[in-house]
Amino acid sequence: MYSATPELKRRWNELLAWVLNEAALDWPVIDHDPPAPLAPLWARGDLGAVFMCGLPYSHREPPAHIVAAPIPSPARYAGRPVYFTDIVVRADSAFQRLEDTFGMTAGYTVADSLSGAVAFADHLRPYRAARGAPLYRAVVGGLIHARGVIAALNDGRSDVGPLDSYYHDLLRAAAPELAAQVRGIASTPARPLPLFIATARLDADTLARLRAAFAAAAHTPELQAVRADLLLAGFAFPEVHEYDALRALPERLESPLESF
Repeated sequence: MYSATPELKRRWNELLAWVLNEAALDWPVIDHDPPAPLAPLWARGDLGAVFMCGLPYSHREPPAHIVAAPIPSPARYAGRPVYFTDIVVRADSAFQRLEDTFGMTAGYTVADSLSGAVAFADHLRPYRAARGAPLYRAVVGGLIHARGVIAALNDGRSDVGPLDSYYHDLLRAAAPELAAQVRGIASTPARPLPLFIATARLDADTLARLRAAFAAAAHTPELQAVRADLLLAGFAFPEVHEYDALRALPERLESPLESF
């Protein structure tokens, strides 16, 4: 989910390989690159440590094990495993406020993404209620990921769209020329960050070793450069109830035009 560039993908693979070695777990690290959908991956029952969006995690039955949640290092995260949805426009657009984009075309990634769709729509809810009608004349979906949102803004298919803030910050650091193509005009409130989960039947000792390895990864000197590149301050080990609030949100946008 956060392989914003090929180099960052390599860094995540380094981190996971180190964690598995530290935990003495002989598990393969698999690639699941866009445009491969994430829902079929998350439905598997053999996952040991896989990033999952908090929204489907909160609704998942049977529940998945929480392994660890990243703590991004930029100051706006305040040392917490949270993120925002940054609402962005093309860098050279005339829009200065979110309200300036009403009546234009909104974009989103996929209907079941929290940062890429649902959080954006929820942020717009008070504005829709005040207007009593959809805010945008058209909605473009299926943009898949943050890069798709940026591409749609640049080629004129949309005028405003959502970016996962952690992905956005990773782009700013690793691909500043790409990040500079868009400009933020609003951000949603903080919500629990996507987390590493396990759907396999892990015994208590295996899960404890895995969590201890993630904790150690936050401090070992040999991963210092990896942590710096991934904007990682460390890992948290949240409780299940910390994601309960997300259940109040819909699992997906059923009617995107009406949602925006």
